[in-house]
Amino acid sequence: MIDGLVGFLSEESPNGYSLVVGTDSEMSTDTSFITAIVLHRHGRGARYYWAAMRKPRFATLRERIWQEAIFSISVAKSIVEELMKREVEGKRVHIHVDIGENGPTKSLIQEITGYVRGNGFDVFIKPEAYAASAVADRLV
Repeated sequence: MIDGLVGFLSEESPNGYSLVVGTDSEMSTDTSFITAIVLHRHGRGARYYWAAMRKPRFATLRERIWQEAIFSISVAKSIVEELMKREVEGKRVHIHVDIGENGPTKSLIQEITGYVRGNGFDVFIKPEAYAASAVADRLV
């Protein structure tokens, strides 16, 4: 995946890139998590990678949303570390969190976005959080 990201990042794009990580989950007998890594070449398409994980069922929505944020941050940190090893600079990773102003996740916005920012990442929520609410959601 890192080789693919580095190759895609090395191609010229006059409008720039966004490197985004977002996680979504779904509960049944256990909880399925999908983390999407999206490299969006502005105005010229995108490429995405994904990772799946299963965990035991979470008791509350709050715990599940927190776990989504933790997975996204963990993956983003790994990507940043690998890009630094390969001396790929200037590529800021954004975190998309599947929370928004409408619905039951509204009460989590301040604490989750604060946590993500505290880990050094820019954070976006719905409706701008397409990596979590569209890409990962489609795969979960």
